[in-house]
Amino acid sequence: MIFCISLIMLLLAGGNSSSPNSLSQEEERIFQYIDGHQDEFVQNLAGWVAVESDSIQPHLRAEVTRMVKIAAASLQDLGASVMLRDTGIQQLPSGQNISLPPVILAKLGEDPLKPTVCFYGHVDVMPAKIQDGWKTSPYNLTEIDGNLFGRGTTDDKGPVLAWINAVKTFKALNIEIPVNIKFLIEGMEEAGSIGLEELVEKEKEHFFSDVNYIVISDNIWLSTTKPALTYGTRGNACFSVQVECGEKDLHSGSVGGIVHEAMSDLIALLDSLVNSCGHILVPGIYDDVAPLTEEEKKQYELIEFDLKEYKASIGVKEIIYDTKEEIFSHLWCLPSLSIHGIEGAFYEPGIKTVIPSRVIGKFSIRQVPHMDLSKMECQVKRYLERIFSKRKSSNKLTVSMEMGAKPWVANINDPQYEAAKKAIQKVFNQDPDMIRDGATIPIARMFQDITKKSVMMFPIGAADDGEHSQKEKISRSNYINGIKVFASFLLEISKLHKTLQEAPSLKTMT
Repeated sequence: MIFCISLIMLLLAGGNSSSPNSLSQEEERIFQYIDGHQDEFVQNLAGWVAVESDSIQPHLRAEVTRMVKIAAASLQDLGASVMLRDTGIQQLPSGQNISLPPVILAKLGEDPLKPTVCFYGHVDVMPAKIQDGWKTSPYNLTEIDGNLFGRGTTDDKGPVLAWINAVKTFKALNIEIPVNIKFLIEGMEEAGSIGLEELVEKEKEHFFSDVNYIVISDNIWLSTTKPALTYGTRGNACFSVQVECGEKDLHSGSVGGIVHEAMSDLIALLDSLVNSCGHILVPGIYDDVAPLTEEEKKQYELIEFDLKEYKASIGVKEIIYDTKEEIFSHLWCLPSLSIHGIEGAFYEPGIKTVIPSRVIGKFSIRQVPHMDLSKMECQVKRYLERIFSKRKSSNKLTVSMEMGAKPWVANINDPQYEAAKKAIQKVFNQDPDMIRDGATIPIARMFQDITKKSVMMFPIGAADDGEHSQKEKISRSNYINGIKVFASFLLEISKLHKTLQEAPSLKTMT
């Protein structure tokens, strides 16, 4: 019995005496091909970046659809079977209805003896204009000091193309693709993935029925140099707090000092939510937060973290906490509350001595596992109503939760995490950081809940890539090595999946 268990463990660990970073002949050929064709791969990215596939602005919807069709054509060139699925109509705030871009469902390979990996990505981008402060044209890929600048380079056109180029390399070298691979690529992620959840629900017994692993490459590393695998994200609950004091704006000279002002009430309410150390003041908000485990503390110790580099990458001089454990736990394992803006207030240059009749404050709470959205909504509303009642204001208060996305956590011992670690070791010659992401990526939780499949986040972008910013980029090195690591992952997950399939038969030897 002990011998058989030890043999299974050995097989799961790799089961050979060679170095874990040693490359097979296939991998050497694959990596050499990718290095030799890197200029071609960069030109492919330039072509994709040139498409202004901004899903936020309705007048650019045709460009988003064009970008989806370009991606679909790239998959068809690989020999994939491609479907463009309609997801319906979007109604704009103006009442106008416009078509949503189609969603790509593609598959390559149907071998029942192979695992099936499904990759998710998106080809839409956030708005970008040169007058926003870009030093390069956002839709003209520009290489500076080994960095490829342009909108969508790291979020998410670069990673999507890296996956396609990894498969393309197998095809070019006539190497059998070791897995069945599926692609789900959309064009509305930056606008909230409208219509996608309904499509995934419809397809859970069809497109996803034979899927073993789902991989998402739509986030970044914690470091600028060290790869990472992501196993969790925080959720996000967005609130609005509206205070109304009258039917019209008032003159501060005529009535200032004799009425309860909406802006004063709102500022007091917003100020009551969080203290200067980032601690949320809403009673009960931390009751369901899971304590930091010893396993996570050990993971934190393994993460290479340069506080000076981190502050430089986010562009601030100081942060509230000084130690790795404090920083990571507050980013990943504890909720945070951020105030985002006030609607209805005068914000242009100069002075306007008006008392606004209605103002709306906007804030969000990034919640963590075990926090209940509906319970938190009640806690927030009850607390703000209590604070408001203490002001004895005659104004009208309305608190509402506009949107709620749940947190996501994966099992880092799932086979695809092990396969991804091996691939990273071979390409980058180091172990990855195992991290959570403080942001919210609802698609991960949605896939996990609906399909009941293993989900992994596998980023290739660095911490300083500046998604959504005027300096968005991906380094040439990360882009090319990303193609290699995705190709290596397909080989590794195939081997590991086969070992796991065979492992039960070893137990019968007992």
